[in-house]
Amino acid sequence: MAVPPITRPPHQARLRHPWLLDTLLGLLVVASLPLAVVAIPNTLSVVAGLLPPGLDQAGLMRTNGLALPALMLAVPLAGVALRRVPAAHLLVGGLALMALSDAAGGYAGSELLVGAVRVLRGVGAGLVLTTTLVAVWDRVAVLRALWAGVLGLSLLAAQAFALWPLDEVSSWRVTLQPYPLVTGVALGLAAVHLVAWMLLGRPGTPVPDLRDRGRLLLAAVPAAAIAVVAISTASEGWRAVPVMLLAAVAVVGLLALASTGVTRSRTPAYTMVAVGVVLLPSAAQVTLVEMGGLGGPGLRGLWVSYAAAGLLAVAASVLVRLFARGAARWLAPMGLLAMVVGLCSVRLVVPSADGMVLAVPFSLLAVGAAVALTAALQEAEIGAAVFGLSLGCTGVLAGFLLGTGVQMSMLDGVRSAQELVDSFVGALHWWALIGGFLVVAIIVLAAVMARRSGRGARAEEPAPPVEPPCAGIPISPPVDVLLVPAPSPADEEEEGPTGAIPRVVLPVSAMGAFDTAGVASGGEGPAVPPQGLSPEDGASS
Repeated sequence: MAVPPITRPPHQARLRHPWLLDTLLGLLVVASLPLAVVAIPNTLSVVAGLLPPGLDQAGLMRTNGLALPALMLAVPLAGVALRRVPAAHLLVGGLALMALSDAAGGYAGSELLVGAVRVLRGVGAGLVLTTTLVAVWDRVAVLRALWAGVLGLSLLAAQAFALWPLDEVSSWRVTLQPYPLVTGVALGLAAVHLVAWMLLGRPGTPVPDLRDRGRLLLAAVPAAAIAVVAISTASEGWRAVPVMLLAAVAVVGLLALASTGVTRSRTPAYTMVAVGVVLLPSAAQVTLVEMGGLGGPGLRGLWVSYAAAGLLAVAASVLVRLFARGAARWLAPMGLLAMVVGLCSVRLVVPSADGMVLAVPFSLLAVGAAVALTAALQEAEIGAAVFGLSLGCTGVLAGFLLGTGVQMSMLDGVRSAQELVDSFVGALHWWALIGGFLVVAIIVLAAVMARRSGRGARAEEPAPPVEPPCAGIPISPPVDVLLVPAPSPADEEEEGPTGAIPRVVLPVSAMGAFDTAGVASGGEGPAVPPQGLSPEDGASS
């Protein structure tokens, strides 16, 4: 019978005009990642004066914060759904949900509708974050670096992006639809990408395996628990100390989950948790402290610093991806250490009336996060990357809870405007100190776990495999082979001891049909199948 040749995985299939698909993916990353992250900040309090008198302001602010919990739950569930739904379809669906939330936001007039709009936006943002990562995974190297760099910039500037459309607005609903035009452009790009994906051969994308899908479902549990805690703290008026304690427990739980799995899967998980807990909560506080009303340069004075930090972050990601592919073990902690230095500089230069000075902490935070993310994703599998992303998104809410607890403790008893400003600055400085120590603790934890895993692997190192008798024989193209079953006792009696019936006639070129751990997966040499084994038996085993 004929043995089929070994085929490459679907995501490695040859494409027609691959540059077109890569260009569309790059544009989608640049347009959609900031849109997804800008859904996180809750900016309704900035336009609270524009709310109608009949609406419950506190209730609207709580429901406006539902986007982040929805995003946290959508990321791991999207990773599981990728097994059955292609990433190109989920990407269009995520951006369509964001566009729908923009359209519905113009008609929201109650607490229920505001909550529904924000949940839609959070789910769409979670789908976009996951599917863009999966879509660029096996494309040209620069695309994965671009994703990490743009994600770092988006987390850094998310608060500023969310506040920018609120300058001199006349309607509070702008908070529900901050960039409808950009959302429409991104949705159009996603539709063009879907058409190109279908016409160019429907290239597949890597998906999490069965073990990683179980871990993703497990990651949804702490995400739901932290979301419930966050909603409860906003609804019940908790004090500062319980909020900080619960946030600390949440961070410890995320690190415990990140410590599961093999060593290569832990690096992206630890890195994502550190970046999620620290980057956006820190940058959001810096942005608020530097507003014009508090003596800072305002948003217009900060854009040059944000732009410089973003360009440096993307450039650093590309350089790491292209020229330091084997340096993930030391580049990831070095990037996190750069973030620690950035937090230290926040304590030194913030507040500042000169926006250019803030280019130093912004660049250290964005470049450090981009380098750490790019290095951590170098040797990881796609399941470990999506798992780390889900933990990182949950870490953003844990970081916001921890920072909120610090602010609550500092603002308690404030009686004047100057005391309010001083308390905000003091809370930022304390948060920078806490965040720096937290990142250092994560670096130490990652190093300790890597060393323990290395010792365990050396202790349990198996003996070298015995070379099969046919190793080293060149593999020829697939040929027709004849498999003859082993003779039965009746055949031996009929043919005699010198019967001419052979046991198995099987060339080495067919071993890939039996030994999926050998030739088919790039092993050293094929293994000899048991006598009497048929191709159907080998394929099913």
